[in-house]
Amino acid sequence: MADEPLDAILVQVTIPLPIPMIHAAFTDPRQLEAWLCDEALVSPKIGGEYRLSWKAPVAFESPGTILQLTPDVDIGFSWYGPPEFDGLMNRPEPKTNVYVRLQESPEGIDVTLEHAGWGGGPLWEDARSWHFHLWDDHLQQLKDYLIKAAYG
Repeated sequence: MADEPLDAILVQVTIPLPIPMIHAAFTDPRQLEAWLCDEALVSPKIGGEYRLSWKAPVAFESPGTILQLTPDVDIGFSWYGPPEFDGLMNRPEPKTNVYVRLQESPEGIDVTLEHAGWGGGPLWEDARSWHFHLWDDHLQQLKDYLIKAAYG
């Protein structure tokens, strides 16, 4: 009997800044490098490249593709996990994807990140846990980066 697929990761942060400023932080390589990764290559169109690279704490690259893009609303991209999860998540093609939606709320803009496509079983649980911490930490870094950029 196969293990049940795991639920998507859902992480949300509210940022009291204009939507275009927040959306640009997901599509502008220089901004991505300020809060998420060490290097970014982005071609902001559906089917465009969404390549993110890290040197530490784990060196890896996610050479994804933009699957969904609506200016000032959302972005979705395919995701490649780090080396320790390579055989599980990345072959023969990426098995998970990330979707980010921006929506107005009374406190500002809700940034909701959903990372879906997880399989089931202990190895998938480890991969999902690792990614939950990655996204949870980095969305807070996004908020800190944008507030500092806006207000100094």
